[in-house]
Amino acid sequence: MEWMVNQLAERAGISGRTLRHYHRIGLLIPDRIGSNGYRYYGPASVARLQRILLLRDAGMALSDVVKVLDSPSTPAAEEKALQAHLQRLAEDRDTLDRRISAVQHTLQMRREGREPRMDVMLQGFNDAYEDEVVQRWGRQAFDASNQWWHAKSVRQQREWKERSEALLARWREVQETGCRAESEAAREHAGTHLRWFAEIPGTPTHAGDREQSLAMVLGLADAYEVNPGFHASFGTEAAARFAAQALRLHAPELL
Repeated sequence: MEWMVNQLAERAGISGRTLRHYHRIGLLIPDRIGSNGYRYYGPASVARLQRILLLRDAGMALSDVVKVLDSPSTPAAEEKALQAHLQRLAEDRDTLDRRISAVQHTLQMRREGREPRMDVMLQGFNDAYEDEVVQRWGRQAFDASNQWWHAKSVRQQREWKERSEALLARWREVQETGCRAESEAAREHAGTHLRWFAEIPGTPTHAGDREQSLAMVLGLADAYEVNPGFHASFGTEAAARFAAQALRLHAPELL
């Protein structure tokens, strides 16, 4: 049995142009090309295409897919790529589960004639920092902090945000008084900042892991210093840089 380009493309959910591109770069060679110039794909090509699509879905660049499939170490490399893909699917499933729970909550509350909780309705939709947290500290850290956050009432969330804004605003106040990062005022507020981290489940500071806590704080200090988003959160770039310097200086002693 053989399929032509359009037949294979339709079944694979990709375009004929994509298949022709794969042929041009040597990624997927047709089993044969007819005298009419048509490409024909048999079982061997379809099996290779399946592996290509799996590796591509795992986020692998086409140049790397070629190397993996044509390398003598293909089994190990392909297994690693498939494992990464499996992890991604599990993470997608977790996000989908949270969204299902949010919709179920809204539906149940409306059936009972009650007002759904606004924060629960958006659970699974508003986790803007999920990818970054998972990449830096793992899925368990994100899930713990996410569940902690969504367990709060709207009032409690508002109060937490106000505390967070006050924490960052205080850094600007200390910096604008002319204090240096080595000052007692900077040291004192660095301690406040670390205790604030420790309140958040999923963080190393909450778990009491000093080594990982220090790595987290130093990583965040780097982000405070160079990320324009944090500059805006602190009020000024100077305040963000000052906080970064003070945390680097005092965290090793205070943790």
